[in-house]
Amino acid sequence: MTFVHELTTLLESKRPEITAWMSEKRSEVPIPIYGSVDIRDAGWKISVVDANHFPAGFNNLSPEDKPSIAGLLKTHIQREFKQCEWVHLYPESHTRNKGYVENLIALKELLEIGGFRCTVGSVKFEDLGHLIGLSGALKLDQVESSQKDGEEILLIGGHKPDLILLNNDLTDGLVEGLGSQVVSPPPSMGWHRRRKSQHYEVLRGYVEEIAQMLGIEPWHLMADWFVSKNKCLEKEACRIELAVEVDSFLDKLREKYQTLGIEREPVVFIKNDRGTYGLGIMTVRSGGELLELSNRKMNKLMYSKGGVDVENFLIQEGIPTILENEEGAPVEPVVYLVDGQAASWFYRINSKKSDIDNLNSPSAQFESFSQSGGQYGEHAHGWHALVAELSMLAMGKELLSYGDQ
Repeated sequence: MTFVHELTTLLESKRPEITAWMSEKRSEVPIPIYGSVDIRDAGWKISVVDANHFPAGFNNLSPEDKPSIAGLLKTHIQREFKQCEWVHLYPESHTRNKGYVENLIALKELLEIGGFRCTVGSVKFEDLGHLIGLSGALKLDQVESSQKDGEEILLIGGHKPDLILLNNDLTDGLVEGLGSQVVSPPPSMGWHRRRKSQHYEVLRGYVEEIAQMLGIEPWHLMADWFVSKNKCLEKEACRIELAVEVDSFLDKLREKYQTLGIEREPVVFIKNDRGTYGLGIMTVRSGGELLELSNRKMNKLMYSKGGVDVENFLIQEGIPTILENEEGAPVEPVVYLVDGQAASWFYRINSKKSDIDNLNSPSAQFESFSQSGGQYGEHAHGWHALVAELSMLAMGKELLSYGDQ
């Protein structure tokens, strides 16, 4: 069995070639201003299992990384949005989520460290003067709609900012007034349009190229997956069809595991093909489990942020994590990237879950890289950074297929 960790010396020997390749690929696509990825490291496979274009955990990052993150933000903004001095941060509507408010406070601070004026607000916050976070209040700026040359635009205090930085994943659809303004990330990358499967389809090509360069099988750097479409799971016929698909997929994984000498039973994650926050996710070990779901569990699988209907499911190979804390709780890395580069890490820890479960639940705790004492970070700047940066390339290439609207 190929144990990826044993190939770290090979990875580092290829570093100059990888750096040159990465530079070339970044020149071919619009690099995202920021993003985050969840990584699973099983030793025999290291893979991005979720990629978010609107990261909401900047407050979990190491304070020591703030200067470098602010520098990367500044580099990106000055390159892509010349003469930009004023950035308006357009948030989600999580007025009661104090953790999310802390994310906004942290992101605002990073932009200000980079030398930008930063305001924060949304048209949905017109009656609020501030949001309450864990560390205190965040002042909100008044956002209003206005007509200019027949188009609706957003004004902050009667003026138009140089750049609107979206920290809203647009699950509910586009925000009126953004179309005629300078916005990053592009609204087309919101979950109203984006699909997880599109990301993995593009990512596959990059993984295959880098795996060829390293002389290893791409399978070791990416989770297997497929999409099950048009699944009206309230109907028995749809559930039966999905169960058959899941069993067939599990059989293929089981055969692969046996070939490689991996001594464990495969598991799959069933996810909404769009959306985030760990919603609409279920772990199953057989298709038959889907036929025995209670109404409560079925509703959970079909639940999506904002109440958006779920019909297409991403069926993804479950990758166990070999990382654990001193108490034996499973740990997974979350990499935050700015301007396409791995900029900081934190670790999701969940003592209520097993090594194969979805760790993104209310019982999860977070440790920054510095808080962890580096105990999970042996491969942070190696394999984990590599797969994370490949994911950002894929995100940029996604944008080319979606367009800029």
